[in-house]
Amino acid sequence: MDTFSLLTLNCFGVPGWNTRARLRTLSRILNEAPYGLVCLQEVQTHRYRQLLTTGCQTSYVAQAYAGFVHAPKGGLLTLARTSIDQHEFRLFHERGLWYTPAVMDWILHKGVLVTNLTVAGMPITVLNTHLTANYMGDWTRNNPFAKQEYTELMQIAELVNAQPAERLVIVCGDFNIPRGSWLYDELLAAAGLVDPLSGDMRPTFRPYSGMGRHYGAPIDFTLYRAPQNLQLNVEAELKFESKVSVEGRVAFLSDHLGIETRFTWSHQTVTA
Repeated sequence: MDTFSLLTLNCFGVPGWNTRARLRTLSRILNEAPYGLVCLQEVQTHRYRQLLTTGCQTSYVAQAYAGFVHAPKGGLLTLARTSIDQHEFRLFHERGLWYTPAVMDWILHKGVLVTNLTVAGMPITVLNTHLTANYMGDWTRNNPFAKQEYTELMQIAELVNAQPAERLVIVCGDFNIPRGSWLYDELLAAAGLVDPLSGDMRPTFRPYSGMGRHYGAPIDFTLYRAPQNLQLNVEAELKFESKVSVEGRVAFLSDHLGIETRFTWSHQTVTA
């Protein structure tokens, strides 16, 4: 049996008083973990990117990101334990309403970081993404932020559908939409994706003081589309639910939880 493991996490790499300490701690934990691939979101400066890649460099020998003025495009960084075949960044066609709080998403140039690699003869495409935030916490069909998120989700579906049928396609990241919403259902239907945590309504985001409780929702995902002839077993679990020691203080690593996903298959079931 062959196995591929992946961790996705919005690492809250926003400049702050304890960001460097949190990210140093995170990089140490990741460097000791056995993941095949780590997909990070919200890496909002190149210094933080360098801190993470340096801290993980003994275990993760390859990295993918798209260079930009102040940070990786979209705040996206993917770390790989083995070599990467190819990677590219796809900018969202519509990047939000610049005259709303979504201007921050617009400035970050959000999109999708597409990484291709091969594991035990299996061609894998991983789409690491971070959608525009819904600043109103309103995911009804007429909400302007929900409409923007729908446009981005349909672009992701197009990217998934464009991948060759023999590839294992994984879509992960901070989607900023709740599991079970119409947006979630539309994406799964349009792209033929499977959610290994389907029905799990545990929040993956910790609302800040003063935010409505409804913001605490399952908005981070790892979804996949398997080759039709592949006998695939997939297991997923939430990570970083508890506080850890962060250079002398006890704190959460991020305002989001991570998702660890393990894919196991028999190599004999894979045919082109």
